[in-house]
Amino acid sequence: MSRVGLFYGPELGSVGKVARLIESKLGTDKVELIPVKNYEASELNRFDKLIFGVSTIGKTNWDSEHKDTDWDNFLTGFGDINWSGKKVAMYGLGDHVQYPQHFVDALGWLYDRLEKTEAEVVGFCPVEGYTYEESEGVRDGQFLGLPVDEDNEADKTDVRVSNWISRLVNEFGY
Repeated sequence: MSRVGLFYGPELGSVGKVARLIESKLGTDKVELIPVKNYEASELNRFDKLIFGVSTIGKTNWDSEHKDTDWDNFLTGFGDINWSGKKVAMYGLGDHVQYPQHFVDALGWLYDRLEKTEAEVVGFCPVEGYTYEESEGVRDGQFLGLPVDEDNEADKTDVRVSNWISRLVNEFGY
């Protein structure tokens, strides 16, 4: 079985916590954790199976003085990647209380970039069981990856990740 490249950012906080949880549930021998801050996009070529972990898009993205984030810098190299045959799953951190109209929007933001590649995006999740008003991370009644709200629903994270991993194992062909 080939290893999964789990690219995530920001490195600290909830995105990193969920990355380590996913690693433990898939198996540390099956996953390589890679903070996007420290790697070039060309590192994606080493993996056929990828997981991307990203935090919700918040006020910094609407601020005219917005500076590039680790993901902005990482994504500049997407055009140089051979996406053929790659399967990509995503998880997104969000806060459904503070940002109910933008819950896990980053899933949509990342999906829009992946849609322009030859990658197959997998790991969609049903919207049932989540509370939010709007999300760019939803298409055709499904989240484009695993939504996680560590700020308000940390008690649900373990079960949500476990259920997602069970589906993902099949979609990744393990």
